[in-house]
Amino acid sequence: MSSDDVSEAQAAGTTLVSAAAARWERACLLTDLFPERGAAALFGDVQVALFRLAEDPADPAPGGQVYAVQNLDPFSGAHVMSRGIVGTRAGVPTVAAPVYKQVFSLLTGECLVAADKTPKADLPADLVTYPVEIRDGVVHVGLP
Repeated sequence: MSSDDVSEAQAAGTTLVSAAAARWERACLLTDLFPERGAAALFGDVQVALFRLAEDPADPAPGGQVYAVQNLDPFSGAHVMSRGIVGTRAGVPTVAAPVYKQVFSLLTGECLVAADKTPKADLPADLVTYPVEIRDGVVHVGLP
């Protein structure tokens, strides 16, 4: 998938691929991801940032939720989202970009705080999100 494909998917304002139409790729073991920290995964030419949230006793998912978004920070133009700061806004899990501190929803990829910046090179402000499944302790990411 090219960066043009990512830009088109972002412009559409949707998740890059639905879980039903996904080609599932093994990313890592769940235990390889540290809670509240990001990790980068490379699938061909697609860079993905993975985030494992801390376990919530009320959440039925063992090991905490895992989210996947594009690793490209649209505001700095660098592949650094996996180095972002995990947090929440009004109960929504978020990641703050490490360069200019824009805040994005891990659920939808929406840019919640632009911090008076504009994206680089006509990139959309929102991140592409990817579906994630955990099967037998292995994290899988859904790609187109």
